[in-house]
Amino acid sequence: MAEPTRREFVSSTGTLAVVALAGCADDDGADGDPEDLTGEDAVDVVVGAGNGLEFAPADVVVEPGTTVVWEWTGNGGGHDVVEVDGAFESDLVDEAGYTFEHTFDEPGLYEYVCTPHQTSGMTGTVDVVE
Repeated sequence: MAEPTRREFVSSTGTLAVVALAGCADDDGADGDPEDLTGEDAVDVVVGAGNGLEFAPADVVVEPGTTVVWEWTGNGGGHDVVEVDGAFESDLVDEAGYTFEHTFDEPGLYEYVCTPHQTSGMTGTVDVVE
């Protein structure tokens, strides 16, 4: 029997599924699929979207050389954007209009969190594809 994927495992845990999907909103990954933004030079991600504890879109697909710009809404308290393997890290900020950007030059899957709210499901991914 095959090992369950991370998504299948989280979905099978009931309450945790709601928490894990809290970062998804509208047409930007709510169906579990990342938003394909290949072909864009720059991509915007909202920090503090929805109930104030979401990234929108939470999961994006881009090409090498794309710059992702995260912009704070000021909702949900202080947020940061921290890549789990240390590739990038913003300051912890609660100010509306604050921006942080990172240019993705190398292909790969970059997982990031808001450290104060990751247990509330405030997570995202940038999948850089050739």
